[in-house]
Amino acid sequence: MRPLFLIGFMGCGKSTWGRKIARIGNLPFIDLDEKIVQETGMSISSFFSQYGETEFRQLESNLLRSISGSETAVISTGGGAPCHFDNMEWMNRNGITVYLKLPAAVLLSRLAGKEGSKRPLLAGKTEEEMLTFIEEKLLERKPFYEKAAFVIDVMQSSPQKLWNQLLENHK
Repeated sequence: MRPLFLIGFMGCGKSTWGRKIARIGNLPFIDLDEKIVQETGMSISSFFSQYGETEFRQLESNLLRSISGSETAVISTGGGAPCHFDNMEWMNRNGITVYLKLPAAVLLSRLAGKEGSKRPLLAGKTEEEMLTFIEEKLLERKPFYEKAAFVIDVMQSSPQKLWNQLLENHK
């Protein structure tokens, strides 16, 4: 099997699902955000504040390509990764892409409070501002996310069901 790239909005479950799918398939799991933290020695929010989003997206794109060349692994990407440079096209050429889809209201419930304050794009926003931001970003990112080979409704599926579907499609 080729590398499996999990994409979707922050809070949709990419890291959680990624770890579970990797365990089910006995594959390595790579969290792109964790890799960025290891590489830079900084938290994502610190890197964002110090260098800005453009620099972050460049680093993210470079790391994406360096870690996933031909390795069979489950790779959780950052929420914005598919939308910059030609990352989505690259992932589709070099692996299997899966969009973990959730509605804005569910994403808000997962991101509100302490979890949201850790996210540079959400820090300092009220819940109402967060919802507006999530809705706008989902609309903006939709054309990229929907280029995925698989679009999975997280509320109606599970890591095991996704794994079974992947195996079925790659016989």
